[in-house]
Formats: sequence, structure tokens, C-alpha cells
Amino acid sequence: MRIEVASRRRKVQRPDAVVVDVTSRGPEPWVRFSPFYPHGGIPVPMSPGVVSESVEGVWQALKVFAESDVDASKLTVRTMKGLKRTVRRFGPVRGHRAGLHGTSLLDYRTARHEIYLPTYRWVLEHRVAGLVAELRALAESAPVVLLDYTTNGDADDLSTPLSHAALVADHLRRHVN
Repeated sequence: MRIEVASRRRKVQRPDAVVVDVTSRGPEPWVRFSPFYPHGGIPVPMSPGVVSESVEGVWQALKVFAESDVDASKLTVRTMKGLKRTVRRFGPVRGHRAGLHGTSLLDYRTARHEIYLPTYRWVLEHRVAGLVAELRALAESAPVVLLDYTTNGDADDLSTPLSHAALVADHLRRHVN
């Protein structure tokens, strides 16, 4: 299986490959891989009985700033817009709350591992499993290039945002039939 991740911001010249844009601006059905896509019913880690519309909704809802705590309203956003919470508006990020009603804050690395990765994996396994199978079939017959805004697939590399396309590629490589 040949699968790569490339920046959506650059022109990908790969006539030998199937190029798939998995960003929030990608076409149907591939846009469903976007963390912003409102699948609904996504369990919020460390928050029994609480669900979110999107992965990004979970990540943003649990983010804690110097001037703002969690924001549960982000869990209900279905438009793929208005999800981001920024340091410009709320001050420096202090961490991510360990659950919607948790008392402790997780550092960025721990939050990636305990919030973002399990939430995105849940979506891959429960909301887009059919599309994962389609990508796997494509990658078995031709090289596949997944487009994302970032290409960092290392959850421990905190210097740049994590690429969900890299997570998809890793999932495909790890979960071979």
C-alpha cells in the first residue's frame, strides 16, 4: 500500500497517484475525514455521556485559556465554522481540561494523546469506516496522496499542528485487512 501526505497549499504534481483532499474544503465524501466535519455522537473523552458533533468541537471545547475556561457550546457546532478559540481573543492557552467537568489541566502533548488521538480514531472506526475501506482499496491499486494543511504525523512533535491526513495514513497502514 502506497499512501503519502502532502500540503494542500502546494501544487501536487503526481499524475501516477490518486490525490484526495481530506480537508474541510475537500469534496464529498472525503471532507468527512476533516476534524471539523459534524458527524455527531462523538464521545468526549473523560466526560461520560457527553458527545460532540465534531472532533474539532471536542478539542476546542476542552481548551482552557488564561481568560476563558471550557466552552461546551463548541460541542454542538454543526456548520464547520466558528469552532476555533484563539489566544488573540482569550489570552495564552493554559492547557486542555481533563473532561468537560474535570478538575485538572493536561499539557499540549498529553492532550493530543488523551483527547485528540482517541477522538479522531473513534471517528475513523465508527463514522468513516466505509471511506477508510475505500481509501485502502484505492491505495492497493495506485499510490494515494492525502492533502492536508499540515503534514506533521508525529503527535510528540509539538512544534507544528498535527495532520489528520497523516493520522488517516497511519491508520490505513496499521489496520491492514
